Amino acid sequence: MSKNEYPITQAVRFFRQRNIPFIPLLYPYVDHGGTRQAATTLNVHEHQVIKTLLMETDERKPIIVLMHGDCEVSMKQLARRLGAKRVSPCDERSAEKYTGYKVGGISPFGTRTRLPVYAQNTIMEFEKIYINGGSRGFMVEIGTADLAESLRVTTVDVAVKS
Repeated sequence: MSKNEYPITQAVRFFRQRNIPFIPLLYPYVDHGGTRQAATTLNVHEHQVIKTLLMETDERKPIIVLMHGDCEVSMKQLARRLGAKRVSPCDERSAEKYTGYKVGGISPFGTRTRLPVYAQNTIMEFEKIYINGGSRGFMVEIGTADLAESLRVTTVDVAVKS
């Protein structure tokens, strides 16, 4: 794939500025297709496709949570881990405001506002993952060591099988 065949998003600029190796992967975006659509099209296991979720604490502090595509986040466990009364998903408008990305194409890399990033600890068991590259229908393959280091990830255990 040549440089001109994939979108040059803020995430791609983030990788280039930091010399983070990545492999761009395009797939046909389907509304509400989610990680299953990406995994099927890219022929990878959905557990290795990571979704980027925008959450807010009860004090309206935004955070990013990275979760396996085939799992959900236990809001109660996450709130406990953060010392918050509750945690809930951001509304679409807030998510886009914090990140600069459209919902369905949100990447944790190159966000408009630098946000704390929490990742399900079992994600780090993989050598590489597939995560949104900042545009609908655009994933990147990236090493988990690069993910953890570049985003200063805090690992948590908040997964619930969906």
